[in-house]
Amino acid sequence: MMKKNRLSAILGLLCLVSSAIGSAQPQHTISGYIKDASNGEALIGATAYVSEIANGAVSNAYGFYALTLPKGTYHVSFRYMGYTDIHKEIELTGDLRLNLELHAGEAQLEAVVVTGEALDENVQSIEMSTAVMDIKSIEKMPAFAGEVDIIKSIQLLPGVSTVGEGASGFNVRGGSVGQNLVLLDEAPVYQSSHMFGFFSVFNPDAVKDVKLYKGGIPAKYGGRLSSILDIRMKEGNNKTYDVTGGIGTVFSRLAVEGPLKKDKSSFIIAARRSYADVVARTFTDALEDDTGLYFYDLTAKTNFNINEKNRVYVSGYFGRDVFRLDEFQGFDWGNRTATVRWNHLYGSKLFSNITAFYSNYDYGFQLGESDLDKYDWKSEISTYNFKPEFTWFINAGNELTFGGEAILYQFEPANAITVSDGVTADISLDHRKALETSLYLGNDQQLTDRLTLQYGLRFSRFDYMGGTAYQYGDTLPGMERPLIAVEEKSDWESIKTFGNLEPRASFRYQLSKVTSVKGSYNRMNQYIHLISNTTAATPIDIWQPSSNNTRPQQGDQVALGYFRNFQSNTYETSAEVYYKWSHNQVDYIDGADLFINEFLESQLLSGRGRAYGLELYAKKNTGKLTGWVSYTLGKSELKVDGINYGYRKDRVGSWYPTKFDQRHNLKVAAFYDLSKKVSFSSNFSFISGTPTTFPTDRIMIQEYVIPYIDGNKRNNFRIPAYHRLDLAMTINNVWRGKKGRSGEDNLVVSVYNVYARKNPFSIYFSQGRERQSAEQPIATSANQLSMLGTLIPAISYNFKF
Repeated sequence: MMKKNRLSAILGLLCLVSSAIGSAQPQHTISGYIKDASNGEALIGATAYVSEIANGAVSNAYGFYALTLPKGTYHVSFRYMGYTDIHKEIELTGDLRLNLELHAGEAQLEAVVVTGEALDENVQSIEMSTAVMDIKSIEKMPAFAGEVDIIKSIQLLPGVSTVGEGASGFNVRGGSVGQNLVLLDEAPVYQSSHMFGFFSVFNPDAVKDVKLYKGGIPAKYGGRLSSILDIRMKEGNNKTYDVTGGIGTVFSRLAVEGPLKKDKSSFIIAARRSYADVVARTFTDALEDDTGLYFYDLTAKTNFNINEKNRVYVSGYFGRDVFRLDEFQGFDWGNRTATVRWNHLYGSKLFSNITAFYSNYDYGFQLGESDLDKYDWKSEISTYNFKPEFTWFINAGNELTFGGEAILYQFEPANAITVSDGVTADISLDHRKALETSLYLGNDQQLTDRLTLQYGLRFSRFDYMGGTAYQYGDTLPGMERPLIAVEEKSDWESIKTFGNLEPRASFRYQLSKVTSVKGSYNRMNQYIHLISNTTAATPIDIWQPSSNNTRPQQGDQVALGYFRNFQSNTYETSAEVYYKWSHNQVDYIDGADLFINEFLESQLLSGRGRAYGLELYAKKNTGKLTGWVSYTLGKSELKVDGINYGYRKDRVGSWYPTKFDQRHNLKVAAFYDLSKKVSFSSNFSFISGTPTTFPTDRIMIQEYVIPYIDGNKRNNFRIPAYHRLDLAMTINNVWRGKKGRSGEDNLVVSVYNVYARKNPFSIYFSQGRERQSAEQPIATSANQLSMLGTLIPAISYNFKF
């Protein structure tokens, strides 16, 4: 009760402060939407800059902006990178609705250099530990098999990595894959990869904006410890019909968009399908008709501009990976999402967005030879969400965001049957349910011309409900806990409830027009856990809620950064240091059985985590040669009693590296425009080898070698370093765009892993089969597994008309 009273008092104080600031003097508001003139797409992050106050507003995720100013005459510049500025002189005597459409043009960068008035987002924005990538930048990068990929693109940013080819998802600042919240039009996507991490599930033809939060996370986001990846889909062209697509080495794609009612409503439908199995059947008889080695996805969105105050958006995604060896054996996984959003304006200052969404991820595999002898396992997690959010544009230096969220989780850990000689046994596990609710309030406030603050508070509550409640006793750390009681609960009866406050705070202090210092602190709580003890996350890892036996993960992060730009924003640089500490991190006892285990929680361990590092970033924005260099020096560790305890009788553990700890991470992305027709791009990556657990000694028993680890050490060795170079050449207007043909196209020729590096994914040990004489030791060997051991050339043709 005291926590709730304290929360109410803090929220009330923030509202009073904001109200006092907003009521200082009578003011008027300029508001509206900023869009792309060619297709009507909302421009996210466009600026409305007022020269008289040396300040302005930034459009939100729906292109809406609002500026509240005293009565007077103002010169306002509307800008977006790569678009031609619009300058207006406005005599403000009352509230003004001003919608604008910006035209794409090459003159924008030159205008910035001449006037010197452009807002430098890298230096002047309050955001730090944040990366924004538009789809045009992502499309320039060389990628595996020549296909544009969002997840692989963000892995070129500082602080972001993967444990290797064939690993799903990505790691941020020493966190696990399961600690990243991936949102597609606000709906969570639980598996972000196709083909074991070689491709992402997001169709680039349907994506408009990608934003990654590594730290300084606003109060409106919660639920994960490491990062938020917010992906926004295109609304669809509301002026003309467009067809976009591509034919590549691995898959082809097609997108259609256009107006349902010109300037009022539009749609986009985008689809992809790989065809490795179709092509392979042409050359071999090994793949039978029942064999399937492919993935596909379908993305769709529509929107309706009901009137000046109301807009509705409906979007969805459906995708699946299928690896079927024959009629009875294989595995598959897939995501489904559906999102409905309603934007409403209350007057000119209060903007609301009400969202409801559904998300489902299901996965499983099948083994066997016939219906009389088979094994079938499936699992899934479903999410139902309702999220009202409000933004109050108090004045030019004060923007208040508040709202709430309710998430219903349904877990199906195992729906499994076995059939042996025609006898069926059901070994399924009980379903689980949980309800997560939250309230949040955040404020962006400019105190002076130099100092800007962003602060907020989030209160989250998690209720684990219904089903079978297990109670385990205590034992020595690192040992399986004994079951002492089992209790059956009614369907919606609460078993365990958690409540947590999550404060957030950031600052930006402007040292000069081109230099600033930023700092941030945020606390995050994560109530669901990705259960995996493999080197890399896989599509069939298990999601599990916090319960009476597994506490929610809690993490704190502080970061400090220095930002400096040169030569009229041609070059931007930054250096950030961060430190993260966390509690209730999940690990496992030695020999844990995580698969279809009714008593799984008895084998889970809980401990502390810490991660810290330095991130350096330098980027060139203009000229024929552009690109960036990023370097991260980092460390990620865990301390869990029962693991890495040496010879201590109390089994108190020492710090050990996580399986995604990477000391050095160097990434280079370069783009060179030889002409308007031909351009080149390249990526280079170097990553320190990831930790792994190797035996230190061996015991021989009856001609068998038993590996032994001295001192119970975990992750005591590292595999060799990972490095790779990719190259690509793009030829524009190959067929379209000339000789009277409308539209545009390009041909992309790429080479992935140019120097055929055999990067190790893992190293395992084996014993020789030859019988040895009594005098000779038994032969053992270390074996390296590489997902790719050669260069991968590719060619793809992309078009738009």
